[in-house]
Amino acid sequence: MSDLAAFLRAWARDPLGIAAVAPSSLALAKLITAEISPEMAPVIELGPGTGVFTKALIARGLKQSDLILIEYEVDFARLLAARFPQATVLRGDAARVRKHRGLLDDALAGATISGLPILNMNARQQMMIMRGCFELMRPGGRFFQFTYSPISPIRRPVLERLGLKARRLSSTLRNLPPAAVYEISRRDE
Repeated sequence: MSDLAAFLRAWARDPLGIAAVAPSSLALAKLITAEISPEMAPVIELGPGTGVFTKALIARGLKQSDLILIEYEVDFARLLAARFPQATVLRGDAARVRKHRGLLDDALAGATISGLPILNMNARQQMMIMRGCFELMRPGGRFFQFTYSPISPIRRPVLERLGLKARRLSSTLRNLPPAAVYEISRRDE
């Protein structure tokens, strides 16, 4: 099944859950993974969809076995498992990411890449995702989120309550719609 066909089928079932009009572009994939290096492994990816960001992570030198892919949509999870057989592919809700602590053994993640439609989520969902991810990341770990909005995709009260800060890294017009990438990190690091 082509990536576009998989995307359109998932979108038809749950347009608000997918919350995009087209799959993420290669330009956005390169942008959101630009600061990732193999030393940051393992890396968590939330909402990988068809795997465009996953491919970009591998192109940056990460091994499939360095990746933990958490995907809610069942067809995407199957596609990812077939496409990246050495990665850990989990079907589930990103808001429950904390429950996967055991997968990391003793090595906490160095980064999280998010393809989630986080702007469509309420503050409680954002709080659960951010808290869970930062619990699974070592000191210095960074969370990368793209957005179609001109402001941070993570609500200010969520950032303040969790002691986090958001920084806009860059944007690309070569995505439909144009998108920006934000880095979320701990305020004291």
